[in-house]
Amino acid sequence: MIIIKTEDEIKIMAEAGKILANVLKEIERLVKPGIATIELDRAAEALILLRKAKPGFKGYDGFPYSLCVSVNENVVHGLPSEYILKEGDAVSLDLGVLYRGYYSDMAATVPVGKVSFEAKRLIQAAKKALKRGIKKAKAGNTVGDIGNTIQRYIESQGYGVIRDLCGHGIGKDLHEDPKIPNFGKRGEGDKLVEGMVICIEPMLSQGNWQLKKSEDGYGYSTKDGLLSAHFEHTIAITKKGPVVLTEL
Repeated sequence: MIIIKTEDEIKIMAEAGKILANVLKEIERLVKPGIATIELDRAAEALILLRKAKPGFKGYDGFPYSLCVSVNENVVHGLPSEYILKEGDAVSLDLGVLYRGYYSDMAATVPVGKVSFEAKRLIQAAKKALKRGIKKAKAGNTVGDIGNTIQRYIESQGYGVIRDLCGHGIGKDLHEDPKIPNFGKRGEGDKLVEGMVICIEPMLSQGNWQLKKSEDGYGYSTKDGLLSAHFEHTIAITKKGPVVLTEL
């Protein structure tokens, strides 16, 4: 069931989104060769608590940490660990907060030091795919309009669209209806209406879209071992168009 939010609820979610955007920006600054991914998690949790919010992921479906840290071929839901980031890695940071009873959710892929041209190109493609998807998040459009736009752009750049994972609605629950796939046909799927709040999160790979479960039991990696990238924003559907709640 799709839950429509009131203007007051969206205002609270915007506050949650601002907290999240500020925290993730600070975590991105910490990303550099030589830092362990568990240190990024500890910093994220401390910064969230400092802002009188709660980590949105910790304890959700048993997830033991506050921050998802997925490196290189790891697509999403990677567990923070003692792994030391090295020059040339690409690390996806996925973070959520719970504030005054409402969630916000956001992700970004960050280069570690100097990365290859192909890694830069992949990260930029993911970022641009998200921007294109957000432009389609208007009342009267459909979920398929978003997915089709993302898919066409990603595939035009020569990359694979991850199909087994998708975006979602968000509110008092982290994952609500509707599902927001990163592929699809125009005009198909749930219609977007004013008051919906959704997460759009393109995930792409240098190779094909097939995934395998990571050894940690939580994450997903590309089956062919090739590099992946992931970006996400929380967006409100309003009469004035899409409003990104997770940007500064």
